[in-house]
Amino acid sequence: MPAGAVLPNAATSSPLAGGSPVAGGSPVAGGSSLLGLAADNPFFQAGFGLLGVGVVMGLARSGSIWAATVLRRRMLVSLEIDNRDRAYEWFLGWMAHRTNTSGASTSRATPWIRSHELSVETMIERRPNGSSSVFFQLVAGPGTHWFKYKGAWMQAKRERETRSMMGGQQTGISVPWETVTLTTLSRDRALFPQLLSEARDLGMRGQEGKLVIHTAWGIEWRPFGKPRRKRPLKSVVLEPGLSERIEQDIKAFLARRQWYADRGIPYRRGYLLHGPPGSGKTSFIQALAGSLSYDICLLNLSERGLADDKLNHLLSNVPERSFVLIEDVDAAFNKRMQTTADGFQSSVTFSGFLNALDGVASGEERIVFMTTNHVEKLDPALIRPGRVDFSSLIDNASPLQARQLFRQFYGGSMNTDVSASELEGLAQELHDILQQKLKSGQKVSMAALQGHFIRNQAAKVAVLNLVDLFGT
Repeated sequence: MPAGAVLPNAATSSPLAGGSPVAGGSPVAGGSSLLGLAADNPFFQAGFGLLGVGVVMGLARSGSIWAATVLRRRMLVSLEIDNRDRAYEWFLGWMAHRTNTSGASTSRATPWIRSHELSVETMIERRPNGSSSVFFQLVAGPGTHWFKYKGAWMQAKRERETRSMMGGQQTGISVPWETVTLTTLSRDRALFPQLLSEARDLGMRGQEGKLVIHTAWGIEWRPFGKPRRKRPLKSVVLEPGLSERIEQDIKAFLARRQWYADRGIPYRRGYLLHGPPGSGKTSFIQALAGSLSYDICLLNLSERGLADDKLNHLLSNVPERSFVLIEDVDAAFNKRMQTTADGFQSSVTFSGFLNALDGVASGEERIVFMTTNHVEKLDPALIRPGRVDFSSLIDNASPLQARQLFRQFYGGSMNTDVSASELEGLAQELHDILQQKLKSGQKVSMAALQGHFIRNQAAKVAVLNLVDLFGT
């Protein structure tokens, strides 16, 4: 070895040889060597590249979602309608009507795009002669549909949730929860009220001039069946002057809203019609409702699941321009406890019923009609003034009622077998026969008398066969 040569020390060996830098040596050189090794390593470069691509793609995806959400909020608007709202049926009927009329040359409606998701509605049309026809109408089923309304495209998405059922044991009816969501451009949001108004007018068109019967469905009032034709008030024959007196009383009540408010009197009125079965109590209420363009809310106090709180809610949320009808109220409570024929005891208490009629939490702007066959069985607390403001007996057929009903059946253009003078003679004969029967204690209801006239189309035969009603 040459003189003066210095042997390499392990402490000063290169890190590449596996040694450690000497104390006081520069660590930068070692770090630079590690970075250089990492930079030259292709696996390390690939990992950083993939990580960078993943970060960039993640940011791009989040940004696109955010941009789409912002764009949707600024450019689109949605309207949700659930099947608890009356507009739900109106809208489905409106879509079906547009589809059925879009092929006509006189219609400017653009049909919704043909879809594979359809539902069927079966309708039965009954004719006056007793015949009927069945029609099937296809409506938009669960799914997504498109249609054009007044130049604007709209999306209608109908969804059904079968896991969430409405009704159940409390109502006896279970139906799936459904919604329809309408979506269009934000600039066309003003079309929603116009569309709903058009659907409402179309839906209400079938109820014009008809009587709608509502029944309690849980804590809501819902139409029961199809709207019925209004019955003329004069077709229900009561004692002379009674029908007019009740009608005038209701009209006076409806005209005195401010009078009640000025005096702090609850704006409610109750009517009790009592009398034997078949005397025309319910028929008169239906005819009176039709005459005043009112609907009827039929309340059954024996309904299973009906409790005091639900009863109070129902009576506080009666639809506008509606009578509340409670039939056979004497059978609802026995010794202030409500029971049914099978021994079922309802949750509605007598005190809860009284409080719902005129308690602190009871609603206003309400007209309640109650009927009973046995007024003597009613608790005095129920028929006191304030709960029953007008009470009237509607009895069996009197001679005057029988004569008036006879004239309605066989008079005018319907009379083909007798002259007008002969008809009056037969009417008087009927009057006299019924008067004699009443003196002997025999009575006949208006329903029985009406059925007798229906069975005997000829006036002479009807009077001749009166023995069928009395048996002698």
